[in-house]
Amino acid sequence: MVKGNITYLLLGSNIGDRGENLRIARNRLALDCGDIILQSGVYLSKSWGIDGQPDYYNQVLQVSTTCSPEQLLDCILDIESTMGRVRKGKWSSRMIDIDILFYQQSVIDLPGLQIPHPRIAERNFTLVPLMEIAPLLEHPTLGITIEELYLQSPDTLEVLMIES
Repeated sequence: MVKGNITYLLLGSNIGDRGENLRIARNRLALDCGDIILQSGVYLSKSWGIDGQPDYYNQVLQVSTTCSPEQLLDCILDIESTMGRVRKGKWSSRMIDIDILFYQQSVIDLPGLQIPHPRIAERNFTLVPLMEIAPLLEHPTLGITIEELYLQSPDTLEVLMIES
């Protein structure tokens, strides 16, 4: 039985040993933020938003947490910082990026914290791994499932599973 609040997190890395970066982030999340219930495979995709960057590894986790959304964000920012993340600008290359996609069926719009993540429906690198573990999860404001969002996605970038 799952105890706590169910949240979905997207991990991404395109600098250094991308697979190892995801592994370290998963371990830290499990230690500091909550229990990992499900995890997608690892997917490879071109960078989104800025051309000419290294390809990304992405993975989605379903996590059970006792943290509030704000506490979860603080935990994530701490993990990113200790792993060496330097914020250089929107969509810039990064060693690790952890986004909160959903937190229960909550809708939150605060400075620095928007849940559901505002660009879920636009990004195949998010939708494909999320669809692997939660295809029937309903988006709380759009009222359609992740699978339906993927089928309607305007994103043309290919997303390939490289590790299950």
